[in-house]
Amino acid sequence: MNSYVALSMAAAASFVVTWALGYALIPWLNRLKFGQVISLSDAVRHGSKKAAPAMGGIMFIAGILASVAVTLATDRIMGGDISASGSLLPSEARSKLFGGILAAVALGLIGFADDYIKTVLKRNLGLTEKQKSAAVAMVCIAFLTSLYLSMGRTPYTFIPFVGNVELGMFFWPFGFCVIYAAIYAVNLTDGTEGLCSGVTAAAASALSVIAVMKDTLGAGVVSAAVAGGCAGFLVWNRYPAKVLMGGTGSMFLGGMIVAVSFALNCPLLLFLTGITYVIEGMSYVIHIAYYSLTQGKRIFKAAPLHRHFEMSGWKEKKITAVLTTIDIIGCAAGILIMYYGK
Repeated sequence: MNSYVALSMAAAASFVVTWALGYALIPWLNRLKFGQVISLSDAVRHGSKKAAPAMGGIMFIAGILASVAVTLATDRIMGGDISASGSLLPSEARSKLFGGILAAVALGLIGFADDYIKTVLKRNLGLTEKQKSAAVAMVCIAFLTSLYLSMGRTPYTFIPFVGNVELGMFFWPFGFCVIYAAIYAVNLTDGTEGLCSGVTAAAASALSVIAVMKDTLGAGVVSAAVAGGCAGFLVWNRYPAKVLMGGTGSMFLGGMIVAVSFALNCPLLLFLTGITYVIEGMSYVIHIAYYSLTQGKRIFKAAPLHRHFEMSGWKEKKITAVLTTIDIIGCAAGILIMYYGK
């Protein structure tokens, strides 16, 4: 199958399935009273705005997985094998791609458990921080193990203008920190309507372009499906949101973005294509550290950064537009660096 046809098919199918599911799933979530439980601080910030149903991430999870499956199956029927394309050995390419997808699904299940406890069992805090951290850490280690084995126990990464660099034992702490931080950073962006879905659509689109440049079409199909699914979800999630993705969706998206970056052998790409994730995550870490070191003083009004903007009087639409635009600029920079640094 022509690469551009495959990417277009993956994006379009994911968009249509996700968008169409909204007509059935959103009323169903409302009937089941799966509304997002709003904390006191949220109530103050949002006033009397009615809570939208949570767990909407199920919509694009279904759309993305169905789209990837149909596109890869269609390509196979036509005599191709996109999942094994590129400079990697077929076994390594497939292992990285499907191992990453399985890790993303596992993370989505962790998010679902957290959402279920919040919305159905009516416990606002959901899973405890220790429970969630332990579960995410286990997924990270499992994914890293699959990557390590797929690379013949000689792990490496691509660095623009340098080439492939063997990591040795540094692979484990480096990989764990990148995966763990990226998952939580994506999760942090899910706090303003349309922000996480908009930023992830931009990041996934850029990764899809880079996948074409590197002839890694399996990763391209997955990232195109993620972009299409986020765009389809944005129809329902943009301000004023009719549905929220919840931890179910944000944890899954974090896993998918990580999976694609490792399938492209360049997780460092996330520092540019996911620059808004980096900003959100760093603002949270800096705020907490400063608060602890100064015994209660604040560097921001709240963290992560989008909450600081909210408390400064910015409208949600403006916050989403500004942070998404910043990420688009980062995506453009990432594409240029990968193009000239190959």
